[in-house]
Formats: sequence, C-alpha cells, structure tokens
Amino acid sequence: MYSFKNDYLDGGHPQILKNLLDTYNSQEDGYGEDIYSQKAKELLKSVIGYHNIDIHFISGGTLTNLLAISSFLKPHEAVISAFSGHIYVHETGAIEATGHKVIPIESKNGKLDPKSILRVLEDHHFEHMVKPKLIYISQSTEIGTIYSKKEIKELRAVCDSKNLLLYIDGARLGSALTSSLNDLTLCDIATYSDAFYIGGTKNGAMLGEALVICNSSLKEDFRYYIKQRGAMLAKGRVLGLQFLTLFEEGLFYELSRHGNEMAKKLQDGIVEHGYFLQFESYTNQIFPILPEKVLLILEEKYQFYRWETLDDDLTVIRLVCSWNTEEKYVDSFLKDLRAII
Repeated sequence: MYSFKNDYLDGGHPQILKNLLDTYNSQEDGYGEDIYSQKAKELLKSVIGYHNIDIHFISGGTLTNLLAISSFLKPHEAVISAFSGHIYVHETGAIEATGHKVIPIESKNGKLDPKSILRVLEDHHFEHMVKPKLIYISQSTEIGTIYSKKEIKELRAVCDSKNLLLYIDGARLGSALTSSLNDLTLCDIATYSDAFYIGGTKNGAMLGEALVICNSSLKEDFRYYIKQRGAMLAKGRVLGLQFLTLFEEGLFYELSRHGNEMAKKLQDGIVEHGYFLQFESYTNQIFPILPEKVLLILEEKYQFYRWETLDDDLTVIRLVCSWNTEEKYVDSFLKDLRAII
C-alpha cells in the first residue's frame, strides 16, 4: 500500500536527521534558548526581511493556533473562519475550549472575502453577542487554493478599517509560496498579517512550526502563554535546529516545490484519463472525482481520503503529495488508473 492521505506520513528529511544526530552530544540551554534556536530565529528574520518580529517554535499546528488565537483575544472576542477552516473543522474545538467562539462563513474556493467579513460584523453589532476580532485564513487553504497578494491586501484593508487582526495558518505555507500561481513572498506575508506561522511538520521536519508575531501589541508575555499551555519544550533545540536546516540553503522551498510538482503530474494525468476535478489545484493537494468502481480497485493498492460523496456513484477524493513523494508512485497510480479504464 502507498499512501496519498497526507503530507506528514514521512519522517524527517535526511539532512535534518543528520544534523540532529551530529549535535546530540552538545549541551545547550533549554526552552528554546539554545544556540540553534537563536540562529534559526535570526536566519528567519533575515529571510523574511523583518527584524522587529518575534519568532517562537511550537511543536504542532493545532497547538500553534490555540496559543496564538487564545492569547491575542479578550474573553468576549471571536474568530471569523471559512466553513472549511482547520480550526473550525479539524481541531476538536481547541479554540472554543479556550472560550473563544469560531464564526464560520461560506467561502468561495476556501477563501474569505471582505464582503462576507463585513456581513458578519453587521450581524454581531452589540454586547449581547460575541465580538468578531480576528480573521483566520490558511495559506494554502484546506482545499489547495491560495490567496493572491491582491486578496491578502484587501483583507488587510478590512482589518485596518474595522480594527481586526489577520492571522494566517501556514501549515502548508511552503506549498503556497512555491505554487505556480503565487505572487506573495514571506516579506509580504509579514507585511499584511498580524501573525502567521511557517509549517515545518508538513514540509520535511520531524515536527515543528515557526510562529511569527508581527504586530508589536501581541508580543508581550507570549512565552508565558507558551509555558502555561504546556508548549515550551525543555529540549527546544530539536525545533530550532530543524528550522535552521530548512532555511540555511533553501531546503524548505526545494521540498515544497517537489510536493507541488508531484501533485501537478498526478492531477494532469487524472484529467488526461478523462476524469474531472472538483476544482483545479496549484499546490500539493488535489481533488479528483472518480466513480465508485474505480475507487474500490484503487483502494486495494493506495490510501487516500474520500472527501465528499456527490451521488451514489461519484466521490471526490483527496490526494496529497509530500516533500518525499517518489515519482514512481505517481506513475504507478496513473498506470493503474489507465488499466482500470
């Protein structure tokens, strides 16, 4: 069986594992104050193009979202998310468990737009309702689409006019930044958001995300929040060293680009065989529509998620390629699909 279920099934990139092994015998300060974490933070600041930002390494995406959002908001404030947003669908109510309501809204291609946000603000207009304060988006989105610079700037304008915060979930930020449709840089992301994170878990790291806080009003006491939520690793060096490895020589972008390229080849091949897509993707997640009889045969050799049932015969599936997806498995999938036809 070969799995196309997600992009975190593989272990860490060999260079990351080598660097972890090479440094295992050095003694370093704990809790993210080690030399590797400090070097990684300075390197990321240089890569992003900002030095007045705070960077914190957190073990996983859900914990990063929980820490950031719960610390940024007052008790009565809420989050606006797309219905497909990860914090609304796939994080077991982590944000709500901290006392902050997630307000889901319909979105086009998984992306929020200013008009929808303004409608939510109109509906939540006085103190008998929660107060929308933070806009949550993912880049790339849960369905593989990405925001353009124009779209991000429009969201920023709404936030500025309505005193809202813009937070970007970057679990697959690498895939977005290396997409053929992308026109944003890390510097742009830092310019237009109040905070965002760079995902390592889904892009070659064993674990870890780099939370970047751009808005100075959100920086104070953040390490207290990290410690209180149980997210401050004693051996924080494990996180710092991985991000140092990913960004020292552009490995982060190389791995992201590979996942996108494998997904494109898979998507193009499926379309060439006469099948349709729920929507065209330009990142590492694709969503073809396949008949039940085809799925039953493919499931004998491949693992993937059944995403949405359209009718008794047609189902949307999700196929995800990773930084470590070998081309031979993409070729094998397409060959088997051809044989079924």
